[in-house]
Amino acid sequence: MKTLNDIINWIINSGFLALLIYIAVAFGKPFVDSKIKHAKTAQQKELWTLLQQVSMTVVNSLIGKDMTGQAKFVEAVTQVQAYLENKGLNVDIKQIQAAVQSAYEMSMLTPTVNSNESESKKADAEQEVVVPAGTVKAIDPKEVA
Repeated sequence: MKTLNDIINWIINSGFLALLIYIAVAFGKPFVDSKIKHAKTAQQKELWTLLQQVSMTVVNSLIGKDMTGQAKFVEAVTQVQAYLENKGLNVDIKQIQAAVQSAYEMSMLTPTVNSNESESKKADAEQEVVVPAGTVKAIDPKEVA
């Protein structure tokens, strides 16, 4: 027992204990930091998933309302922000707006309009001229040559 007591006293008095603590902290700190970073990343991912789900629900609930598109957008952003604040989650307003816009674009209940498609259809309609049969002048081969 005396030998064990002498070893413990030597570890404490010589500074070897301080060296062991320093080594443990030096090797343990990066491990703990990586765990903290991973936990924050997972938490942010879950928060973004919740934000998308709430945005989709709010956008789908406002589809049939008799409001302008901008009014629906403002209402959806307000409802999503209020829900998240009630749950104690703080999210930047720009992220909420992006989530609401994304939910609107991904919703199956909202109509999708391709502005390029409508312009190309108009251009094709202008190029196609439908002339009733029998009213077109025949091409004279002498005039072409």
